[in-house]
Amino acid sequence: MIDVTDDSFEIDVLERSTQVPVVVDLWASWCGPCRTLGPILERVVGETAGAVELAKVDVDANPRVAATFKVQSIPAVYALRDRKVVNSFVGALPEPSVRQWVASLAPAPSEVDRLVAAGDEASLRRAVELEPAHDAALLALAALLVRSGQPAAREEALALLAKLPETAETRNLAARARVADAVSGDGAEGVEAKLDALLERVKADTAARQEFVDLLEVLGPDDPRTAAYRRALTARLF
Repeated sequence: MIDVTDDSFEIDVLERSTQVPVVVDLWASWCGPCRTLGPILERVVGETAGAVELAKVDVDANPRVAATFKVQSIPAVYALRDRKVVNSFVGALPEPSVRQWVASLAPAPSEVDRLVAAGDEASLRRAVELEPAHDAALLALAALLVRSGQPAAREEALALLAKLPETAETRNLAARARVADAVSGDGAEGVEAKLDALLERVKADTAARQEFVDLLEVLGPDDPRTAAYRRALTARLF
């Protein structure tokens, strides 16, 4: 679910609708039926696991969006696909009706989708076999292999991750595949000792620099050591 404004409507709704059906919920804080319908939409759309997305628009704060839909009464709900309205309703429908309406928008899950949803290793391997370029299947299998903790499995996970576009999630998984043992096995002092030793080599040694960055990725942005060691890295490199 995302809150959409006049300025973000083009990207968050129109452009996004070329990739997945987007449900637009036009509401206002003073509208009692809106407060009834809103949680139902959030729950039902959320259950599609991304097959349908929900965009909420406060019509008082975003009059251009309201004008685009020629809104006369709220709550008003529109479904967009490929930048076009494909379905709509006005008023607070009961949950069974909302569920049926949303279900009509979501594409039927494929066999690969069902295998990915199962989530076990055999199902995920079958999913990748059926559709080798299925991003969700590749990512889920890689994550499972990284969690296994086995060196061979982590190597396989890296090969799978190499087939995916780089994102924060793929970077983190790849880092865990390469250096998770260093973080989980040696405790805080051991990790700091590794980072200190690597810091002496990062400028001239590409492998050391990668390991250093991987360790910080696994520690995560909330670990106070991460920011300090990133500053130290920048100072060494530049």
